[in-house]
Amino acid sequence: MRTLSIANQKGGCGKTTTAVNLAAALAQTGHKAILIDLDPQGHATLAFGYAPDRLERTIYDSLRDSRISLSDVLQFTNVKGLALAPSNILLSGLETDMAFFQGRESLLSDCLRSLGEAYDVCIIDCSPSLNVLTLNALVASSDVVIPVQTHYYALEGLRQLLETIDVVNERFNPALQIAGVLLTFVEDRTRLSRDVQQQMKDFFGSLVFETVIHRNIRLAEAPSAGQSCMTYDPHSKGAQEYRRLAREIGYEIRTRTAQESIIHI
Repeated sequence: MRTLSIANQKGGCGKTTTAVNLAAALAQTGHKAILIDLDPQGHATLAFGYAPDRLERTIYDSLRDSRISLSDVLQFTNVKGLALAPSNILLSGLETDMAFFQGRESLLSDCLRSLGEAYDVCIIDCSPSLNVLTLNALVASSDVVIPVQTHYYALEGLRQLLETIDVVNERFNPALQIAGVLLTFVEDRTRLSRDVQQQMKDFFGSLVFETVIHRNIRLAEAPSAGQSCMTYDPHSKGAQEYRRLAREIGYEIRTRTAQESIIHI
């Protein structure tokens, strides 16, 4: 199973929007997909119409208790072929719970192994910080997708994320690769947005996805209806762009040659 983490410790860059809509787009192309909400805020859970505080079991239970398999916490979604591992505020206590637990960085990997070959692809919505949850996601992943908002401070904090990915490569998961940098909230008419796009391409070269996600009201409205944009308004620009991203990511892992060409900031 190919596993992609959607990660960036900077908030407001479109991580959850990307996780929800990319997972839905991949499922609609025929892949059996699972979306893991690894953010205690539970926004990906809310995006599919579930109230986080009313759930009997969440991803927290699987991570904390090895007797509860990941399949025991999965919920259906309104997208055929897509299952959700929901989250709630209890997940924020995992770091304290596992403070002295040996191998705590591999808890999610162990959970995913329990699924066997039941799914083709897994998308992980990471929390907006570099904590034990994000570490678990990176250790369990084959690839990282980095959403970056086209704003002036877009590059702020990326150094720390790239350093964390390097540490995970060296110590825990040598197979981890950067699938690409995804530009979000793009506004073609503003010079600032165009300048940031060019700046990203200068730094990351071919790792910047050709697909960009424009600021789109339908993407913002869809969660309030408990849906991804793929079902809320499948003809909207946002839905079309996430389908394009799903095709661009495809089902082949990008070569490490592109990753090694990064100019570290």
